[in-house]
Amino acid sequence: MEAQTYRVRVGLATCGIAAGASKTYDKLLPLLAEHGIVPERTGCMGMCFSEPLVEVISPAGETFLYGNVTEDKAEIIVEQHIVGGKPVEDLLVLSNVKETENSHFMAKQERILLSHMGVIDPESIESYLAYDGYKALAKAMQMSSEDVIKEVQKSGLRGRGGAGFPTGMKWNFAYQAKGDKKYVVCNADEGDPGAFMDRSVLEGNPHAVIEGMTIAAYAIGADEGYIYVRAEYPLAIKRLRKAIKEANEHGYLGNKILGTDFCFQLKIKEGAGAFVCGEETALLASIEGERGIPRPRPPFPATSGLWGKPTLLNNVETYANVPAIFRLGAEQYSKVGTERSKGTKVFALTGKIKKTGLAEVPMGITMREIIYDVGGGVQDDKEFKAVQIGGPSGGCLPAELLDLPVDYDSLTAAGAMMGSGGLVVMDETTCMVDVAKFFLTFTQSESCGKCTPCREGTKRMLEILERITEGNGQPGDIETLEELGEAIRDSALCGLGQTAPNPVLSTLRYFRHEYEEHINEGKCRAGVCTNLITYYIIPEKCTGCTLCARNCPVNAISGERKQPHVIDPSVCIKCGVCMEKCNFDAIILK
Repeated sequence: MEAQTYRVRVGLATCGIAAGASKTYDKLLPLLAEHGIVPERTGCMGMCFSEPLVEVISPAGETFLYGNVTEDKAEIIVEQHIVGGKPVEDLLVLSNVKETENSHFMAKQERILLSHMGVIDPESIESYLAYDGYKALAKAMQMSSEDVIKEVQKSGLRGRGGAGFPTGMKWNFAYQAKGDKKYVVCNADEGDPGAFMDRSVLEGNPHAVIEGMTIAAYAIGADEGYIYVRAEYPLAIKRLRKAIKEANEHGYLGNKILGTDFCFQLKIKEGAGAFVCGEETALLASIEGERGIPRPRPPFPATSGLWGKPTLLNNVETYANVPAIFRLGAEQYSKVGTERSKGTKVFALTGKIKKTGLAEVPMGITMREIIYDVGGGVQDDKEFKAVQIGGPSGGCLPAELLDLPVDYDSLTAAGAMMGSGGLVVMDETTCMVDVAKFFLTFTQSESCGKCTPCREGTKRMLEILERITEGNGQPGDIETLEELGEAIRDSALCGLGQTAPNPVLSTLRYFRHEYEEHINEGKCRAGVCTNLITYYIIPEKCTGCTLCARNCPVNAISGERKQPHVIDPSVCIKCGVCMEKCNFDAIILK
């Protein structure tokens, strides 16, 4: 087998570059050039926990994905596998011909949206075209606008950015709206803590989003569109700009698309990172050059949006699903998922989970399967406590709901929401009151301040949570939180305010006992709220080695050598260094 018949791919998304993939790629260039091979650039391969990732594909189509490939390991792969023909077992994380310890990561995934991620070169339209790129657009343009919309309706696709509004229905509203000018807008303002799905898609397969938006423009009769993307995503913006340029040059964007009279101009609008601009009316205001604050609805954007014109607005993942619907056919696409939640969902797996990364799973899969079968379980095999789904707008679900089907209706009934797809796993060391405070701090600071329920209500809720975590909780605080949360949810102007109380209300629903312990017993069972914990040395276990005393930054520990030591709680700053340094498990939290 000749070396030059191999193909080599390197994951060069933000996650890979941050881990050193650019250096690995640069190292591979001259090494592979000796054998007539040029390494291919790809986007995120999903297995972020093993970056940098390098994939070797044999002439027979055998794939070998190597993880944690530093510059020195890249040399080993070339010498042993490319030249010697023998896979490097120690570095192998995934293969289609060999079982590995990470095979579970892909076993329950169903890749439709991500099928080309980690495969195509995101900076080459030829690479996208080689995998049936823009064939969906060509197929759609042979249909009438009404038939295109019916196909999307038949697929059952629901918006992937929030509560799951039926995509085909929204398209039909925009199509039927009266107006001499219409717009198509993509919401790529991904602001949820722990979420990176949209960024990864834009970095790894920008043409899929462009193709989906162009089909949407054809369907509703729009000739101009915007992708509203966070300025904090420089690589995504760079690749989007190149993809738009190439699509124009090849006749898939611009004037007389595919030789017809259909014209569609696409532009990028960089956002300044305000979370509220993820709300559609605030986003549209920002594109118009105004301050990004929400507007009352109705009218809805489909009838009066950008500059008062009918505007169709979906998020990155929704548009990126559209080409697959037309390639596969709506009937085939809708076979995946559940009766009311069709297709797949991409999740960003973060937090206390062993296998962090990007996963695409069929709707209806259980939370347990995502966390344990795909994600490998909880880090350090600790006890699972909760999962935050849907970001600051979502909710925390406890262990007893691990077998809950992941679909729009089940999550809503459980007090959470699908949201954009952030999934943060928490273990026994997590304080749920502190988690609620964290998310409320975020949404309170991101409130635009326009409406009183959100501006003042979240501030009052945050003050109560701060008081509870500082050990100054009062009787009635829980009831006040519930009352405020429900009032804000029912009266706030936009989706940010209406969903801001969700993390608090869901933790009160499932972890009320932790709030009660904080208030009534002055206890934080997770040992997170420092005002509610005390470090204590167990005399029977202390050997008097003095290691804790020598490392205490404030000299709060005293005692004779080879005699039990004690901690002065009035001096202790509760940094945890003593517990970390103790070799005898003699220090505990009380």
